[in-house]
Amino acid sequence: MKKDIEIPIAEHVYVAVIHEWNEEFLEKNWNVYLINDRETTIEAAIAVSNGYEGDRKTSTMRHGLGDINGKDFKKIEELQEDILSFTNEFFVTFFADNKLYEKRFIFEKNSINEANFKPLPVLEQEGILAD
Repeated sequence: MKKDIEIPIAEHVYVAVIHEWNEEFLEKNWNVYLINDRETTIEAAIAVSNGYEGDRKTSTMRHGLGDINGKDFKKIEELQEDILSFTNEFFVTFFADNKLYEKRFIFEKNSINEANFKPLPVLEQEGILAD
């Protein structure tokens, strides 16, 4: 029976962090984005985020992102400087191809820094992709 259950693998969908300028506050902020590098739309995307380091934990945040067109992205949230030393997780679910997909994206503690920047798909900027 279990062999009949198909568990689809979420491919070409990423969570990335970018250090970008905020015109309103005149400072650079760490922003987290969900990137859809697929050709097709992902529907009803939801991201659940939390961070932890030992006994210290952040609140669990839930973000309804809706639909994200192919080769597009949406901002999930801003990360505060004081939790960059935490392990930060983003659990993402979405519908595509009439199936439910899910994937856990992890930024290991202290991995969010400009030394780890790489070119990002779709965004045409440099940042950090979650594992």
